[in-house]
Amino acid sequence: MHELKLVAVTACVSGVAHTYMAAEQLEKLSLRKNYRIKIETQGALGIENKLSGQDIAEADIAILVSDISIEGYERFSRCRIIKMGVQDVLVAPERLLAVIEKARGLPRGTVLETSQ
Repeated sequence: MHELKLVAVTACVSGVAHTYMAAEQLEKLSLRKNYRIKIETQGALGIENKLSGQDIAEADIAILVSDISIEGYERFSRCRIIKMGVQDVLVAPERLLAVIEKARGLPRGTVLETSQ
């Protein structure tokens, strides 16, 4: 199986600590599992590390970690999408890994929503 390519967007209500903590957690999980990941943060400073159309098109899975609406959500319409709350990623990262494995085999355009 090829190396898994992920894109992600993190965003929390205040746009400060949890946005970046979730991004850091995704980085750690990706390193551990040897996934390639690019992460866009939508925080108090606006959009940082904005994902390109090519990044999104090449991704196997898009992970949207958010407690608010993601700006530019429509960009991901052709992706396998995992939607998860910020707290879920911080508290139960292993669950995200299980959902990633499940999403791998699903058709593009599928949305998996997970919550505690």
